[in-house]
Amino acid sequence: MKAILVNDDKSLSWSEVADPILKDDEVLIKISCAAINRADLMQREGDYPPPPGAPEWMGLEVSGYVEKMGKEAEKCSSFKLGDPVCALLGGGGYAEYVSVRYDMLMPVPEGCSMVEAAAMPEAFATAYLNLFIEGGIKEGNTLLMHAGASGLASVIIPMAKAFGVRVITSVRTSEMANAIEHLKADVVVKTDEEDIAEVLKGELEAGHPVDVAIDCLGGEMMGRCLPYLSRGARWIMIAALAGTKTEIDLKNIYVRNVRIIGSTLRSRTPEMKAHILSSLVSEVWGKVSEGKIRPTIYKVLPITEADAGHQLLYSGVSAGKVVLTVN
Repeated sequence: MKAILVNDDKSLSWSEVADPILKDDEVLIKISCAAINRADLMQREGDYPPPPGAPEWMGLEVSGYVEKMGKEAEKCSSFKLGDPVCALLGGGGYAEYVSVRYDMLMPVPEGCSMVEAAAMPEAFATAYLNLFIEGGIKEGNTLLMHAGASGLASVIIPMAKAFGVRVITSVRTSEMANAIEHLKADVVVKTDEEDIAEVLKGELEAGHPVDVAIDCLGGEMMGRCLPYLSRGARWIMIAALAGTKTEIDLKNIYVRNVRIIGSTLRSRTPEMKAHILSSLVSEVWGKVSEGKIRPTIYKVLPITEADAGHQLLYSGVSAGKVVLTVN
């Protein structure tokens, strides 16, 4: 089969690789589409290696069709040959085929295309993990979601709204604010015009402090925002695209009982990931089928143009998910 490999000079090539070896608890998927995530860019740069046993090539979420099943997978899973599925992977999605544990599969929600389905497993699992498990968010709470034009935000914002959460998000420009208007965030902060810390201070004074923040930016802004959260708020760090250093008033942390939580999905155990996926199907998939939550698809490209897809994320111009078509 073929897969996208990272060459020594960090360029990408669509190259021949060995076919997956199917284990008893695995399902072989013929891949239709693979979505791009920022973690793929980090892996390409050598900063985010795949977990042991995962293929060396990138790709954390795919849609496709069940091609073959191991004996245990066939016995324990409800899926059958030919079923359309989407899957959360440790890696290996930029390819024609991938083998994955049967409990990492989810059905394609009713009414969803295979392009949309590919954009869901990693993003939806990350959203669910950080909103409900790490964040413990509840109806009536206020969420701060940074980088509102990102593919992850295109899932987190409508998921939070579907569960009765008020949402504040940040984008860099008015153009980006217009591009995410359909997500229906309650407050959109344009950081080229407004100071996010001052906006949060105003929200606190108005009685709408942030209860949960999901932050992929970090940098000096993070420390400046922490004084303006609710008591017992959770600030969840999932990346640090704006820098790894900040200055924090530690007294504010313990006086206001603020928790700073580091969180990545990829580092979770297979059992934890399976629990998250099962929760998505039982608690979220119905809202997806009803159209209340859908990923925003910014661009669809053939797998051979994976580099062009990466460049869209590198440049920061994409407003939503970039998806690669394979078969």
